[in-house]
Amino acid sequence: MARPAILVIEDEEKLRRVVGMHLASAGFDVKAAGTAEEGFKLAGDADLILTDLKLPGMDGLALLEKLGSQNQHAPVIVMSAFGTVENAVEAMRKGAVDFLPKPFSLDHLSVVVNKALEVRKLRDENRELREALGQKYQFDNIIGRSGPMQEIFATVMRVAGTRATVLLAGESGVGKGVIARAIHQHSPRKDRPFIKIDCASIPENLMESELFGYEKGAFTGANISKAGKFEAADTGTAFLDEIGEVPPAIQVKLLRVLQEREFERLGSNKTMHTDVRVIAATNVDLRTALEQGTFREDLYYRLNVVPINIPPLRERREDIPYLVEHFAKQFNGQISEGAMERLMTYHWPGNVRELENVVERSVLLAQGPRVETEDVKIDLAIGRPRPAAATGDHFLPEGMTLDEYEQSIIREALKRANGNKSQAARLLGLTRNALRYRLAQMGIEESGRD
Repeated sequence: MARPAILVIEDEEKLRRVVGMHLASAGFDVKAAGTAEEGFKLAGDADLILTDLKLPGMDGLALLEKLGSQNQHAPVIVMSAFGTVENAVEAMRKGAVDFLPKPFSLDHLSVVVNKALEVRKLRDENRELREALGQKYQFDNIIGRSGPMQEIFATVMRVAGTRATVLLAGESGVGKGVIARAIHQHSPRKDRPFIKIDCASIPENLMESELFGYEKGAFTGANISKAGKFEAADTGTAFLDEIGEVPPAIQVKLLRVLQEREFERLGSNKTMHTDVRVIAATNVDLRTALEQGTFREDLYYRLNVVPINIPPLRERREDIPYLVEHFAKQFNGQISEGAMERLMTYHWPGNVRELENVVERSVLLAQGPRVETEDVKIDLAIGRPRPAAATGDHFLPEGMTLDEYEQSIIREALKRANGNKSQAARLLGLTRNALRYRLAQMGIEESGRD
């Protein structure tokens, strides 16, 4: 592994030599310069720069400005015998990571240098992660060759640069989260936070504090103040997944965030302002929720500024071979023609997410070097309640009315979900509030888990 390279810029020859020898003995590759002009020429190969403030010709502050204009990533430590607060503040404002007042001990120098190199390492890792994330959500890396998906990509490119609210609709597993990420990564906010909020997984009694935060003492157990999701997403993007699961009381507060860009923490009267771009997603028809009175009409129209409907996989089968090859490569497998044909003929109720799971399982359990037809294991019962089948000429199971048939399906879903209403609602393709409405009609009390 290459040794970290440190550039020392110091016009006093004796100090320059002492600092260089100390750093070299500590295992660093050291280069030295007596002027800022000379040091600037050597800066491109440095992992860390130590520079004096008072130099002949260009001074240390001017050097900091010039390094910044060249997008130099090496952290800079400024040394100076003129260790005033003003000098330190000005140096840090221009990009220095630390200020080392002269005279200093060599032990102190080692501490400051090692700290600065840790900063460099964290910066590099953060930058690499952002670049990798940006590449992942480039459209070349999102599988969607069909006409409908190409239209969606074109819409994303048109709206990404704006702050317009986007409502993504489509069945579970079609890739709404991927599209939301792509919008963020192609926007001016790409280097700012992207906060995903899974509305279905947050219990109703905790949703307000999770979204908007709370103050110390706001409720039993609130021993400290805590920021909410919208504070965390400030200047970035908030992705509200399964927006149809938000209860009416919280819908009012979301509407205020969208209209006024403001909210209060739970237990506080202080109004907080937020600059956040909202992307919402739903796997149910919100217009049905409007008719049932479980979703606010004004919130719906605020969210539905730019609607994007993502089609299910069965309606864009031409994408399946590309997705299969992508997932097979990801899991280090190969797919035979027979296996591909079997994958092409299935209707994929779980969409892209189910396809990915099936390909992964098939690759892992394949008997040979590639996945053959018999290796493709598709669980036809995944996530699907299966009521008693109709018999004979009866459209409904014999002896059952439509209401009784619907109730049997709901009870079966609750049984499969072990009483978890949110999970049961997802199995049925309903919102949690719509399921509660049906349970109330059935005379079933509010019991079980959310």
